[in-house]
Amino acid sequence: MLFHPQKNPVELKVMHLNEAQAQRRQDLMEATQGKAALKKFKKSMAKKAKQVAKNKSKSAKGKNAKGSSASQQVFVLDFDGDMKATAVKHLREEISTLISTANKGDEVVVRLESGGGLVHSYGLAAAQLVRLKDAGLKLTVCVDKVAASGGYMMACVADNIVAAPFAIIGSIGVVSQLPNFHKWLKNHDVDYEQFTAGDYKRTVTVFGENDDEDRAKYQEELEQTHLLFKHFVNRYRSMLDLDKVATGEHWYGEDAIHLNLIDSLQTSDSYILDLMDNNEVYALHSRQKPTLAEKLGFAQAAEAALSIAANKLPEALMRFDFNSRLNILK
Repeated sequence: MLFHPQKNPVELKVMHLNEAQAQRRQDLMEATQGKAALKKFKKSMAKKAKQVAKNKSKSAKGKNAKGSSASQQVFVLDFDGDMKATAVKHLREEISTLISTANKGDEVVVRLESGGGLVHSYGLAAAQLVRLKDAGLKLTVCVDKVAASGGYMMACVADNIVAAPFAIIGSIGVVSQLPNFHKWLKNHDVDYEQFTAGDYKRTVTVFGENDDEDRAKYQEELEQTHLLFKHFVNRYRSMLDLDKVATGEHWYGEDAIHLNLIDSLQTSDSYILDLMDNNEVYALHSRQKPTLAEKLGFAQAAEAALSIAANKLPEALMRFDFNSRLNILK
């Protein structure tokens, strides 16, 4: 269990993927071929495991004689990014644990899904991945659906980027948009006043009147952010033609590989399954341990849901349909 200052303790769960996969294979074999076939399969697997252990032991002796670590392990992390990259609060804990536990040369696979978000949030998330490389660990990022904008900022840090054929990759650019209510306020005789110290403490605003100087300064800030983004990508993937790929466009995996945005085409499942042939693979998952109050809240929510299901099902269905339409149209 990990602890974060001034927060609830974080629970870390570890799954040995080799064992989990072996158990699933045995369950399927027993169901389809019977217990006799299962017994024979277990015997062959035990023999294979013994030989693998023997080979690892020989390899470890050879490596230790040269002062290297004994054997390689693989650790799998998941990052599902939202606009604020809130998943970084767990990613940083998992990475800290790995840095203090794993051996140099071990591999970390990050299954990453993100369409990007706030610059500073994804800058921090990418910096967390840099920590793994600084610690001497091999970093692979697998993208099954999307790693765009801030998501690609994270992915580009990796030694190896693996993406599914139709995964969305790239979008190396910066965007900002905001409404302006100045005319509406003026038409309704509402004054808006803003006080600042410093010429550029505020440029474009939501309620004030924006002029050409404000817009030019804000555009300059966006261009500077884009330049920093490009420099960061170039640091880790110097083979890229930035003039061609840093336009804000995105590509599917099939095209991204020809632009050197990724290194190979493969799903994360396939990549990890290949690793399991010769390595011990572990999946790490952390979560904030719920407080007693949160647990009680969950119980109340469940009770309310049951009440609706039992007594107000038609009404609930009508609300669900109406809310769904709002979500689609908004």
